[in-house]
Amino acid sequence: MSQDMSEENLPERRSSEGHEVAVHADPFADPGLPPHEVRRTDIDERAAKRAERQVALLFTVSMLATAAFIASYVSFSPHKIVFVWPFGHVSILNFALGITLGVALFCIGAGAVHWARTLMSDVEVADERHPIESSDEVRNKVIADFKQGAAESGFGRRKLLRNTLIGSMALVPLSGVVLLRDLGPLPEKKLLHTNWNDATAAQPIKLVSMNTDLPLKAEDITVGSLVFAKPEGLSEDAENFQEAIAKDAVMLVRIAPQDIKDRASRDLGFEGILAFSKICTHVGCPISLYEQQTHHVLCPCHQSTFDLSDGARVIFGPAGHPLPQLAIKTDTQGNLIATGDFNAPVGPSYWERA
Repeated sequence: MSQDMSEENLPERRSSEGHEVAVHADPFADPGLPPHEVRRTDIDERAAKRAERQVALLFTVSMLATAAFIASYVSFSPHKIVFVWPFGHVSILNFALGITLGVALFCIGAGAVHWARTLMSDVEVADERHPIESSDEVRNKVIADFKQGAAESGFGRRKLLRNTLIGSMALVPLSGVVLLRDLGPLPEKKLLHTNWNDATAAQPIKLVSMNTDLPLKAEDITVGSLVFAKPEGLSEDAENFQEAIAKDAVMLVRIAPQDIKDRASRDLGFEGILAFSKICTHVGCPISLYEQQTHHVLCPCHQSTFDLSDGARVIFGPAGHPLPQLAIKTDTQGNLIATGDFNAPVGPSYWERA
């Protein structure tokens, strides 16, 4: 900018038409608080009562939604799939839990906002900045302001609002308490047994191919092969198929009898055919990698390695237990059958395991 330019010609000194314009001496002057506008609920008690009922209705809907959340959790199966427009096919349990919990939380928030905007005092109060350390006068003022705010909110005077707010806030945490149920199984014996436990000597269960659903014969299992099996009657269309196959899946391997190191494991098999759980004892991943020369199976998740020729003993990795083994034999038609459950609980180790 030239040193000779007059301040009279600066842009802020002239308008677009060349006339002089007024410039405020302090561009950062405090404009002050806007004038307070009285709301209808401040002067009309009927309007205030109507707003009070509206807020109470929102809190009541929140309580009903929380009750519906708990009822949905108890009533709906986690495996049931339904069509809901426009979402498509969804889990009825997840859909119901999401809708009910969302309504419960939304109604509490909407009720609180409506309460604040219509019934609580909306007078703006300016307060000067003060040192971090508060004096006795400041503390007394804060307490007095809090009491004044509590009185102006109507929390003590409007019992309907207070009681419904307390009710909705008290019930919402129950949603989280109910969800604690999914942290682990109830103290039962569900993890100790699989569907193979239904097999008996009088009524054995056939081993069927995982791919063809056809019964497996001893002659179908060749040395060096790995075959996956499941209990007869377990259909992929069953509602609890995923839960069942997570424990019932079996892998069959045939090893020359003289190469089987563990005598107890050899006795549970049939002519070198051994049936082990397909579920890794580390975190429950499905095992599928087999080295036929060493008779080792490898879990693809964390590389736990089991020696099938030695009772599926862990030889590498984080798994803490050998793979459970299923006792098998053949029926009169040569089909492989099981007469009982695995010799140990299937899946990851847990402290309650006997």
